[in-house]
Amino acid sequence: MDDFMVDVPDIPMPEENAGVSTEIIEDEFYESDSNPGTAFKFAFVGCGQGGSRIAESFWKLGYRRVCCINTTNQDLKGIDIPEENKLVIGEGEGGAGKNPENGRRIASDCYDDIYDLIRRSFGKDFDRIFVCVGAGGGTGSGSADVVIEVSHDVARNLKKESDGGQTIVGAICSMPKVNEGGKVNANAHGVLESLFRQVGSDSGKLAGRSLSPLVVVDNDRINKIYPNLPVSKFWDMANRNISSLFHLFNSIAIKDSDFSTFDRADFKDLLQSGVVSFGACPVRNWREQSGISHSIRDNLKNNVLVGGFDMKQARAAGCIFIASPDVLDEIPQDNLEHGFESLSRTMQPGSTVHRGIYKGSKEGLVVYTMMGELTKPAERMGEIANIGNVAIKKEPEQKRR
Repeated sequence: MDDFMVDVPDIPMPEENAGVSTEIIEDEFYESDSNPGTAFKFAFVGCGQGGSRIAESFWKLGYRRVCCINTTNQDLKGIDIPEENKLVIGEGEGGAGKNPENGRRIASDCYDDIYDLIRRSFGKDFDRIFVCVGAGGGTGSGSADVVIEVSHDVARNLKKESDGGQTIVGAICSMPKVNEGGKVNANAHGVLESLFRQVGSDSGKLAGRSLSPLVVVDNDRINKIYPNLPVSKFWDMANRNISSLFHLFNSIAIKDSDFSTFDRADFKDLLQSGVVSFGACPVRNWREQSGISHSIRDNLKNNVLVGGFDMKQARAAGCIFIASPDVLDEIPQDNLEHGFESLSRTMQPGSTVHRGIYKGSKEGLVVYTMMGELTKPAERMGEIANIGNVAIKKEPEQKRR
């Protein structure tokens, strides 16, 4: 009998869940607390096989707040991150079968398991969560919204987000190649439309924008930038393009410069600027102002990681020149200023261009761009809708703030 005079049998106590970690997780490129190596501590969760590959590419760079989920263990086996950072959801169901509804249902059923995985894998000390999605598959396309919701839950419970404040949850989504078939492109169209809606247009505030940034990577574009790339190297190259450019901006944002500094506040502004796109381009004719401006235009037209964006709609940008010492000894300051002005002229009136000029170890001059406040790429979205036989409504022309 207990104190209430009720005969209660011995009840087996549930095992403690040792999975939720309160420890601080450090990225491997961190040198010390005083010299963290990057401006922000990013965390990545991969959804499905494509999303897991994206997350894995950040692990390879040294980011250690990385985890992956999938509906089949087979697809997770090839992802090179610790086993404890992987989660198979809906085990026994045989995967999502390219059906986003199956992926969404399974993820919803495993909501708490996904929450525990994220808490265990990220710890308490992080600045922003990125949900990585390969648009096209069943697990990635279907689970994305659920995992974004879980990520917001984690952020709120750790007091990193609040209603009316700025979101710290972003997404990286890869578009399929056009030859991957109708079903894959239809799935991609559905998840991308959902992600674009969540970006909204309210300067990164949760009241109107629950997702920022949204980085879209176009595998068809990567295929055109690197023609004849072997099958064994394609996915690694596609994912390294985005992860390495992301890491470059995150690293540069805490580096001093003798010329012009792109700082942490500049990068944070771009992270809150909704839909963003990265680009990179070598500048061969840097002795001429026209050579600089041509490289800027070529960067925006040909070397961004997704086609169809109207760069004239951009309202925020980061532009970083990295040059070898011999170039910096010769190039006139006016040439670089002309480059910044050329970028500004391609954008909306009154837009902001965050600038940076740095000395690098590689020969020559390279310009890196990060364009923000973009509208969705209507041309490319129309293409995948057409391939996927998706009926779309004509939207009214978007008004800029």
